[in-house]
Amino acid sequence: MAKATKPTIGTYIDPLTDFAFKKLFGSEPNKDLLIDFLNGVFRGRKHIVDLVYNKNEHPGETVNEGGAIFDLTCTGNDGEQFIIEVQRGKQGNFKQRAIFYTSRLITEQAPKGKRSEWAYNVKEVYLIALLEDFSLDAGNEQEFLHDICLSNRETGKVFYEGLGYIFIELIKFVKTEAELDTDLDKWLYVLKNMSSMDKIPVYLRKPIFEKLFNIAEYSNLTKEEKTMYDTSLKRKWDNKAVLDYAVNEAAKEAAKEAKQEEKMEIAREMKKDGISVEQIAKFTKLSIEEIEKL
Repeated sequence: MAKATKPTIGTYIDPLTDFAFKKLFGSEPNKDLLIDFLNGVFRGRKHIVDLVYNKNEHPGETVNEGGAIFDLTCTGNDGEQFIIEVQRGKQGNFKQRAIFYTSRLITEQAPKGKRSEWAYNVKEVYLIALLEDFSLDAGNEQEFLHDICLSNRETGKVFYEGLGYIFIELIKFVKTEAELDTDLDKWLYVLKNMSSMDKIPVYLRKPIFEKLFNIAEYSNLTKEEKTMYDTSLKRKWDNKAVLDYAVNEAAKEAAKEAKQEEKMEIAREMKKDGISVEQIAKFTKLSIEEIEKL
């Protein structure tokens, strides 16, 4: 396997490493950053004015399942409360994991007793996942945001508003600076590109982004934080190297299988034309045993 390229440390930390994601969005002093990002994600459907961090790590989860998971109780501008889980999605069994997480957030609301009085007054639950390294819908190269709810399969009418999934495919977000129209566009551009910037761009000169860039400046980290970030960045690059290797090997194998199938098809046609097995083998480089089985 190819050796991972050593990651370089820039002016700003990479928000998509576990350490940086937690530092920027996972603490009470920085919750205004997360609120602004989430309001961009909801695009006006919800407007969060406050949030409370619940337990950020669920029991039984491993490092490989992704450490950056925020369980939030949010308050909307009308006083309504709803629950959001924010995570950086991993590829393995992703859809099943999303269902599992939201199911747990719903069942954990049930009181130990007096359930009849509670009358299943379930708070709304949303899961928001940033998909960094894989595509949820490989057939659609344009759509980077998937806003999913329970709906009637025949009519498309929403069946229940209180459970939703918003998946953001960062690999499909390819807008340039000139194409950043919405707050969500700006947030996604920053998440993907901040680690390669050397200063905050003019178009992001607003207090929320100025705070973000100030916190994200590598030189502002403590010695302990720098060590934690360096480790987190190296882990991200190592994981990427493993993923790239697996993708390349899969592509090679697919190409090999396609070439073999092409040879087999040529051999079939030659056999139909009465050409001898020996000649077919010489032309296609297939074994006589393979040809005779056709």
